[in-house]
Formats: sequence, structure tokens, C-alpha cells
Amino acid sequence: MTSTPQPAFSILTLNLRFGLADDGPQAWVHRRPLLRQFLEAHEEDFMVFQEANDFQIDFLAECLPGYAFIGKRHPAPPAWQNNVIFYRAPWKLDQSDHFYLSPTPDIPSRFAASLWPRQCTLGRFSAGPHEVVCATTHLDFDETVQVDSAKIILARIDRMASNQPVILAGDFNCTPTSSCHAIFTRPEHTNRPPRPPFRNVLEPSFPGTFHGFKGGDGSRCIDWILYRGAIALHHVGVIPFQTGACYPSDHYPVAADFFWKS
Repeated sequence: MTSTPQPAFSILTLNLRFGLADDGPQAWVHRRPLLRQFLEAHEEDFMVFQEANDFQIDFLAECLPGYAFIGKRHPAPPAWQNNVIFYRAPWKLDQSDHFYLSPTPDIPSRFAASLWPRQCTLGRFSAGPHEVVCATTHLDFDETVQVDSAKIILARIDRMASNQPVILAGDFNCTPTSSCHAIFTRPEHTNRPPRPPFRNVLEPSFPGTFHGFKGGDGSRCIDWILYRGAIALHHVGVIPFQTGACYPSDHYPVAADFFWKS
């Protein structure tokens, strides 16, 4: 009898909803216990979070004692929002990068039309003979800024990744019908060799991932896990998690696991 092979690695992404927001019954103080309960039930190899204040990252580290993480700014301005990658053994960090989605990515800055300074955290990880590049980001609302940000992210990924599989996950603030999504997923022939396109783990009709603390099916599919390289999707899920009328975030978590391609 042939046994079913185990997935090679797994990832979960969640926009945490920043902890200083005046969200009334959904304020951070009320969401903390529910988020802890959620995290204790999950053990993905990579967990990436967006919109995380420093004190929220400290809470994540407390809830995830078996994980290390990258992406927390030191020192950070008050109310700064981070994009962080938590990872666990057997994965080890070999290289990391953090940059801003702006004309000057290595200097804290933003595009003129960007509402906030947007950023991306990037890491190259290894486990035995395998390597994977993992990135997380939180894009702005402006469509032109989104497209320009996508191009910056692709260029920085190309600096770190040669032929390793790449995972890019986060809150893109746009749907899979957007120009931004097309930048990531369309074939590209400018580079030599050509850069392989990303695929979205979510497929049409693209389930909603943002629900605004209202639950249900969600309104828009703006939280994606994109992947490329010698990996194959095994399973993906949008996770509606709540206790009563309280949610861990105003976004649903999205999780996926992958096989290595032989």
C-alpha cells in the first residue's frame, strides 16, 4: 500500500489589523485571546503577518515560542506597522532583506500617492537540501502605486532568488482582476532568462478574505499567497475563525501547503 507523501512546507498569512485602531468590541484587547487560541491550533512552517505594531509582534512571539522571526523595525516610530515572517525548524534563515515600496527602497520613504509608507520583508530559508524564498508585503490602496510596488518587489526577489521556489504572501489591497495581480502572474520576457510568473493559490471565483469584522463570505479577495518555482500546491484554505461576534482580525487567514516537484 502506497503512503501519501507529506507536504514539503506550509504557510499562513494574516493581516493582523493594527492594535491601536479604535475598533470598539473588536479592539486589540478583545481580539488577543482569540488570536492566541487560533495560533495554538496552527503550526505552519511559515506564518506571515501584516499591519503589526511592535507590541503585537511581542504577543505573536509569546504565542509562537518555537518560531523565530524577521521584519521588526529597530527602532520604530510610534504606531509603526511591520510585515513579519515567523518561521520554525527545520527551516533556517540564510539571508534577509527589508525595503520600502518607494522610489528609494533602502531609505524609509513612500510614493507621493501612497497613504502610508509601505514595505516588504524578504527571506531566503533552507532545510537540508531544500531552499525557499519567502516574502510578505502590504500594498497601498492606489492602483498606480500598487503596480509600481509590484515591480519593485519582483526586482528585489530577483536579487535574492536564482532558481529557488518563491512564496509571496500578504495583503495586496486589490483583487485578482487588478493590474497589480497581472504584474505578478503574467509571463515575462524582458529578463534573460525570463522570470517565471507567479500563480495564486486561490482560484476563480476567488473567495473573499476581507470581512471588516462582519464575517460571512468576506467582501474582497485581497489577501493572496502567490508562488512560483519547483513546487506544487497541495491544499489551500481561507479560514473563517471567530468566537461569538469577535474575530482575530478584520481579514480571514489564508493557509496553503506545497509539495516539491520532482
